[in-house]
Amino acid sequence: MRGTNQSSVSEFLLLGLSRQPQQQQLLFLLFLIMYLVTVLGNLLIILAICTDSRLHTPMYFFLSNLSFVDVCFSSTTVPKVLANHMLGSQAISFSGCLTQMYFLFMFVDMDNFLLALMAYDRYVAICHPLHYTAKMTHKLCVLMVAGSWVIANMNVLLHTLLMARLSFCLDNAIPHFFCDITPLLKLSCSDTHLNELMILTEGAVIMVTPFVCILISYIHITFAVLRVSSPSGRWKAFSTCGSHLAVVCLFYGTIIAVYFNPSSAHSSEKDTAATVLYTVVTPMLNPFIYSLRNRDLKGALHKVVYRKVFSV
Repeated sequence: MRGTNQSSVSEFLLLGLSRQPQQQQLLFLLFLIMYLVTVLGNLLIILAICTDSRLHTPMYFFLSNLSFVDVCFSSTTVPKVLANHMLGSQAISFSGCLTQMYFLFMFVDMDNFLLALMAYDRYVAICHPLHYTAKMTHKLCVLMVAGSWVIANMNVLLHTLLMARLSFCLDNAIPHFFCDITPLLKLSCSDTHLNELMILTEGAVIMVTPFVCILISYIHITFAVLRVSSPSGRWKAFSTCGSHLAVVCLFYGTIIAVYFNPSSAHSSEKDTAATVLYTVVTPMLNPFIYSLRNRDLKGALHKVVYRKVFSV
């Protein structure tokens, strides 16, 4: 697969997580279980929110969108990993690679935006409780989510088009289980300065801006909660944000570890382990994190499961 221009590379090889047959079997089983848990858990969250009128609030509206995005997020990578293992193939077409990259990072951006919207929702609920209903209208929530989809698609389209213009005339083996931007740029024999510049400027703005909004929201929330005289009131206020904070730390911690470290600190093994966390593990854990200490959501989930089990 060597040549002088992009057309010489018709496919890439995804080397995956391991080349050892026994480890591959174990990883296949783990990925299959995690994917099934991710899909089932997030679909149950969506079903519970849709069927329980008490959960028709902005917070759960954003949560249902996050669950939908997480299902799609995992579905861009894991089924391809499982299919390649079952077929004994490592190949992914050039167009398939760009398509996977497009949808993967679109859903990363949407996760990013939704976490920021959820933080803003908690800020309004805790810092301006009397104006919450007037400010967080259903129309505004829909517009903010729709706007997030538009920005995410425009951002990822830019990076995909920039990637499509590159020539690939070196080794076509990607030391990863999906088409990530960094390994693809390393394989290119074209000038990648524009791609890297856009990642560090426009791409960084897309990632950093929501993160800064989350930080500002929680700074205001912290000061508001500390002004509450009752210890039980402070605990209740903080507990409503605990699940969201756990997801934020897990998501941004792994993103920063992979994409915002010096290149000298990168290794394919560490990067792959970190990407498994944010592409596979985080979407799987989100339903458990959000439902673990949420009585309303747990009650709605119990009703859904009870109804399905006893209607059979």
